[in-house]
Amino acid sequence: MTTNNDKKLMSLLSSHIPGTVLLASWLEKNGFSRDLQQYYLKSGWLESYGIGAFKRPNENVKWTGALNSLQRQTELQVHVGGLTSISLQGLSHYVRMEKEPLYLFSPQYVKLPKWFLNQEWSTQIIHVKTKFLPANSALFEYSRDGLKLQLSCPERAILECLYLAPDRFEMMEGYQILEGLVNLRPKVLQELLENCSSIKVKRLFLFMASKARHQWLDFVDQTRIELGTGDRVIVKGGIYISKYKISVPKEITV
Repeated sequence: MTTNNDKKLMSLLSSHIPGTVLLASWLEKNGFSRDLQQYYLKSGWLESYGIGAFKRPNENVKWTGALNSLQRQTELQVHVGGLTSISLQGLSHYVRMEKEPLYLFSPQYVKLPKWFLNQEWSTQIIHVKTKFLPANSALFEYSRDGLKLQLSCPERAILECLYLAPDRFEMMEGYQILEGLVNLRPKVLQELLENCSSIKVKRLFLFMASKARHQWLDFVDQTRIELGTGDRVIVKGGIYISKYKISVPKEITV
């Protein structure tokens, strides 16, 4: 191997974040040809981690490292959202005995690569494809295991939870989480709710926030939020809330 390639390898290893993945496409964009990647592979400097992905030998890659690589090395718009974001920020209501699923949210066109999906992670991956909120609104950089990940802010995360209710998320848990969110930012909520395309989510959120008597709700201009027309039966046999024209589980109204 030439001296130039030796220097490239040393530069790559010095900048590598332990526990993350090196994507073939990213390496190629940064001057490491496919032939050179194969040379590193055969020489034992890299190990295959599925089609189009490598890792350093003897390194254990967790979902945090893999997602960090996806977010840094590709243009895929995917973030940790919903209950996972709520839990990571210490805002969840329940302490679960079992591992929680990892909720990833993205626009509808996003496909997660096979090398990511085919790994035996310690948790179930639930990939939610939706456009009910603008793709890049109310996200922030969160540090976990020494890695930076893009997460939903609490304001967005609770809306993502309600988006999955009632079929994929318990509405009562959604209310109990929202009840504890005493520090939500009205300005962020205003922007999200005005740009949210889900009538169900907006009505549920406003009903729950009103029932919880959150002070920040006084600073949200509900007249600027489009709530549509007609009734929404969110659960059959539920209690009808005339103000928001929705039917919700009885236990939430008690």
